[in-house]
Amino acid sequence: MTDQPAIELVGIDKKFGAVHANKNINLTVAKGSIHGIIGENGAGKSTLMSILYGFYQADSGEIRINGKPVNIKDSQTAINAGIGMVHQHFMLVENFTVLENIMLGAEGGALLAKGVASARAELKRLETDYGLDVDPDAVIEELAVGLQQRVEILKAMYRGAEILILDEPTGVLTPSEADHLFKILGVLRDQGKTVILITHKLREIMAITDTVSVMRRGEMVATRKTKETSVEELAELMVGRRVLLRVEKGEASPGDVVLSVRNLTVKDNRGVTMVDNVSFDVRAGEIVGIAGVAGNGQSELLEALSGIRQPSSGEILIDGQPIGRASPARLRELGLAHIPEDRHHMGLVLKFEEYENAVLGYHRDPKYGRGFMLDLDAMQADATEKIEKYDIRPPNPRLKTANFSGGNQQKIVVAREIERDPRILLIGQPTRGVDIGAIEFIHRRIIDMRDQGKALLLVSVELDEIRALSDRILVMFAGHIVGEKTAEAGEQTLGLMMAGIAA
Repeated sequence: MTDQPAIELVGIDKKFGAVHANKNINLTVAKGSIHGIIGENGAGKSTLMSILYGFYQADSGEIRINGKPVNIKDSQTAINAGIGMVHQHFMLVENFTVLENIMLGAEGGALLAKGVASARAELKRLETDYGLDVDPDAVIEELAVGLQQRVEILKAMYRGAEILILDEPTGVLTPSEADHLFKILGVLRDQGKTVILITHKLREIMAITDTVSVMRRGEMVATRKTKETSVEELAELMVGRRVLLRVEKGEASPGDVVLSVRNLTVKDNRGVTMVDNVSFDVRAGEIVGIAGVAGNGQSELLEALSGIRQPSSGEILIDGQPIGRASPARLRELGLAHIPEDRHHMGLVLKFEEYENAVLGYHRDPKYGRGFMLDLDAMQADATEKIEKYDIRPPNPRLKTANFSGGNQQKIVVAREIERDPRILLIGQPTRGVDIGAIEFIHRRIIDMRDQGKALLLVSVELDEIRALSDRILVMFAGHIVGEKTAEAGEQTLGLMMAGIAA
């Protein structure tokens, strides 16, 4: 690292109406380092980085790059200043190839063939230098998420980025993909690049960063050398109070079988069998966790159980009665609620206001109106109660859902489903993109539901989460349940089962 900072933010202030997103922020990022920025959802992290990348302009303050003041009025100015950004939700054209995405907007002149040849050669160099191997002719939609992320990094490096911002980069990655990403970031640092890592995962901060800055409610409250701090201190700085990193739970008292799955087979949209002859039960008063690397059938299983996808064969029973081809609406009537894995595509309508999403799927309930006549006042009052109970920020039921942070969007979904007091709750990735304080809160609510005698089925790629919450753990590999363990099972044992090495 050199003495000259790569980035200095001085007195950055930004308001969105009544919301004071950034309050007089000062931040210095050393050149050739990995600098973490953490904070609760809505703390202002993404807003600050969006100002640095030119999506927003600060109301006041100064940005300095390599010691020189720079007026970053748009993202092209940021790119010209050597800044690249990999967003939480990738900015790729899905039906374009890797090479086409990387060249898009930087085609290299009117002679496209010459530009393609030059881009292909440069892409090969970048792949070799940074360990970012990916087929340049592969179509984006056919690539795994981890490879799509590599394309985003390559796109930034192709445009000459010396400073790379990553916003929640592991939120959509498997543990092995995250480990590979960290190796890539280490190589970037070793070759003199500067990396800013926005994340809520404190273990990642401790594993990869040199320095970490903590934001809380729009303010920068602390900066620490990573080797001189701890997960416990960072959690307390983020939330402003002591945080339980693992929520206490007593012994389960399982009752009758509520949800049964018998010889279930489910195919994906391509006709490929993703769930193959699976059987299991979930009892009242227990949490059954399904562990597995993403893509081994867990998503299709949840879709079948929630009525979104029809199984090819087998049956699903509630209280011993087959549900047949029940729709999601009918399953809600039977007391089944569903927190989907993908909140954007299955949990929310982002163009709707918060209060509309707070009743989505339950809007025909008489408490919200009759027939086509909705009682908007009742809906907004209901949303306000959920906002207060689940600490959804900002506390505005009339705000477009797209304008909430990812973690607060997740809280909207969790509040909607849990507050219906279901008998059966299907939970997909409940804390994806959620900060540590909200994780503690959501975990408490899940355990409370178990203790109230509800039957819960949990799917998560976070092995720590599966082990912390589950009373029984089923491991899925290649569409099969390959074994069952208790929550006391070791991480290595479960990891081997998830990889299909041990049963």
